[in-house]
Amino acid sequence: MSAPNLFLIQVQDAEAATAFYSDLFKIEPDFTSPRYVAFPVAPGVLFALWTGRNEHAVPSTPRTSEVGLMIPGTEGAVDKVFEEWKAKGVAIVEEPHDDVFGRTFVIADPDGNLIRVSPVD
Repeated sequence: MSAPNLFLIQVQDAEAATAFYSDLFKIEPDFTSPRYVAFPVAPGVLFALWTGRNEHAVPSTPRTSEVGLMIPGTEGAVDKVFEEWKAKGVAIVEEPHDDVFGRTFVIADPDGNLIRVSPVD
């Protein structure tokens, strides 16, 4: 069986979401269309934005999954990312705190999709 290699996020506006994620993660897409944008994040692995079924891609829809960004370093590295993103005006869902897997925080993109930052496992 193959490992998952496409992580698809539902968004309302592909252009606005592309700008948000490009700035946040400091990445650029390798494929762009009006409704689908793909970012290579590892060999053979894509992080993609799609407007195809976006009726529920609104902040009021409860989310049960998260996009994760694991960063190397100490808890101070997580706090540094938090301060950088906070300065960008992101929607903060959870302030930095210690959890079972280390220092972490959660923000939301403009469509309400959750993004968690934590240390590398």
